[in-house]
Amino acid sequence: FATTPIYSGGNTCTVVFSVESYRQTTIMNTQKPQILLTNDDGIRSPGLWAAAAALETIGYVTVVAPREQSSGMGRSLPTTSDGIIAPENLEVNGRNWTVYAVGGTPAQAVLHGALEVLPHLPDLVVSGINYGANIGSGVTISGTVGAALEAAALRIPALAISLDTKMEHHLSYSQEVDFSTAGHFAAYFGEKLLQKRMPDDVDVLKVEVPSGANPQTPWEITRLSQVRYYHAEKPARTSWDQPTVLGYHINEHWQDASLDSDVQALFTRQHVSVTPLSLDLTSRTSFEALEALLG
Repeated sequence: FATTPIYSGGNTCTVVFSVESYRQTTIMNTQKPQILLTNDDGIRSPGLWAAAAALETIGYVTVVAPREQSSGMGRSLPTTSDGIIAPENLEVNGRNWTVYAVGGTPAQAVLHGALEVLPHLPDLVVSGINYGANIGSGVTISGTVGAALEAAALRIPALAISLDTKMEHHLSYSQEVDFSTAGHFAAYFGEKLLQKRMPDDVDVLKVEVPSGANPQTPWEITRLSQVRYYHAEKPARTSWDQPTVLGYHINEHWQDASLDSDVQALFTRQHVSVTPLSLDLTSRTSFEALEALLG
């Protein structure tokens, strides 16, 4: 047993809970597909809750997400995370949810959710909806994508979904951003992953939704752009002992990306980009040619 604060209607109270009882109450309807939902923007992100509302039309949703903003964590599993799982009651769109805030990264939230919160592995893991696109060669930085890759490593079908937003909204919980269309596509592709087995070497579907999209916006299969869309910026400081963060800006040469890439689909054609990702990071070069080169 342990104690945890429960938040409801702006009031806080401390209750005693049984870990096992919380594991059992996550499965309210065993006839429905079980969906584990996480993100990298944190447990209180409006994008997360737009996904929850959309996904509950296709299954039973259990929300296990980082306690804090965790953008840029990739698939990391740092030993410095405390791993605390705090059940909370949140009211979203007039409905009370029991959710699980994890002291850890998005990938760690997936592991804690799949191995501790749920009594068995879920049928689907969805990560998102992220503030801002995750595109091009920088996707391994993304906690949204990293969480989906961690789920795939458990052999769970996984979807990572992001909505293109203004850069000023990337680390925000801005209410100006409308996630309803991205929620529609989260449910659409989530249902496909529940209904159909993906081809070999398709471990994650990475979905990027244009900012002006609607449910009728076309989608297309794309490849990762080899052109990095966001470039890191040199910190503006006068001494290395000054704390700082690395900023980023949009690559002015993003149009050089191949026409079949996620970047071009999203920004040139304003289509929903669907990129199949694989855990197999092996280069597609000729082994014979490489062996000869190294011999």
